Amino acid sequence: MNDFRYVNGRLHCAGVALDSIADAVGTPFYCYSHETLTRHYRAFHEGFRDVPHVIAFSVKALSNLSVLRLLGSMGCGADVVSGGELYRALEAGIPAERIVYSGVGKTRDELEYALRTGTLMFNVESSEELAALAEAAARLGVVAPVSLRVNPDVDPKTHKYIATGLRESKFGIAIDLARESYARAASMKSVRIVGVDCHIGSQLTDLAPIRDALSRLERLIGELRADGHAVTHLDIGGGLGISYDDEAPPHPTEYARAVLETVSHLNLTLVMEPGRVIVGNAGVLVTRLLYRKRQGDKRFLIVDAGMNDLIRPSLYDSFHEIRPVRETAAPRTVADVVGPVCESGDFLARDRAMADDLERGELLAVMSAGAYGFAMASNYNSRPRAAEVLVRDDRFAVVRRRETYEDLVGPERVEVDP
Repeated sequence: MNDFRYVNGRLHCAGVALDSIADAVGTPFYCYSHETLTRHYRAFHEGFRDVPHVIAFSVKALSNLSVLRLLGSMGCGADVVSGGELYRALEAGIPAERIVYSGVGKTRDELEYALRTGTLMFNVESSEELAALAEAAARLGVVAPVSLRVNPDVDPKTHKYIATGLRESKFGIAIDLARESYARAASMKSVRIVGVDCHIGSQLTDLAPIRDALSRLERLIGELRADGHAVTHLDIGGGLGISYDDEAPPHPTEYARAVLETVSHLNLTLVMEPGRVIVGNAGVLVTRLLYRKRQGDKRFLIVDAGMNDLIRPSLYDSFHEIRPVRETAAPRTVADVVGPVCESGDFLARDRAMADDLERGELLAVMSAGAYGFAMASNYNSRPRAAEVLVRDDRFAVVRRRETYEDLVGPERVEVDP
């Protein structure tokens, strides 16, 4: 569900018309709904209310400080994959004991930074990373809480770029090597085993792969406990999908039921890493139509948001519904909605039925853009990144200002004499 709907012919977020925001802040901009964010978090939390759990929001999905602070204020934790994301989570007021540190390539500096903060646990992805973490902890005179990320070799039935639980993936430790890896961890004085971690992929719309992975983890945890390891936490990852077009993903309560049916008897603290399911449909990207163009049989709508603002269509060939901010019942013809970036792959939609009466200057809303939208934005073509806006009831606030040309060159220094 989301909070974007037409009121008197104008697309609104809650009680605020999107065109009024555009008048105030310009375009393009990301708009997030406070109500949708809170409702989605509570729906996820509700499914696990009867068991010890930590909901660690996947910061890579949407890392804006105001969004993180809002989620943290409701009891949410954070799943981070870099030192920068850890810094953001802490700056947003999320306590370290609700933060898990994932990621396949943690540097020495990042490991030491996270160890100093006292994060809940490290999801370790390889034997060499385990050794590096143990060394870092020994240097600091602390003990690192460790959960090994196990790769169960389960097909998540999603896009190959976001499938992480197959044997050929770069993520995790093969499940048939897990017991050996846990034995190695147990021999390290500066490491303390606390759990098992698994994440099979993103945009999951079928519970069968999740059940399959959890069944394999259930067996592994039994073996690890028999080996003498005190496994107290199970991180089941995230990845629950949303509806972009005609997908019918399970509701968070269905997901919770499937998880608990498999592992609740293990008496573990469950850690979940939802991202997209909380923020995906809580955000839109609003862009302005600059020009209309025909090239042979092709119709193009050229807008001021490009692949640097929202890369998912170019990177994953992903679908995002595009709605005119001014409601229209005009006939539709096929068009490509493209951006200004100097790449043929710069598009927001291809061969999409779009209203015939769209005029220059009209606003379009790219739906379901809250997850992996601004978070993956760049300055390619030296384009300043868009503003971010948070709407609550009939008010909005700019929670990240639009970048300026000065921001583009701020970190640079000219050292070469002319």
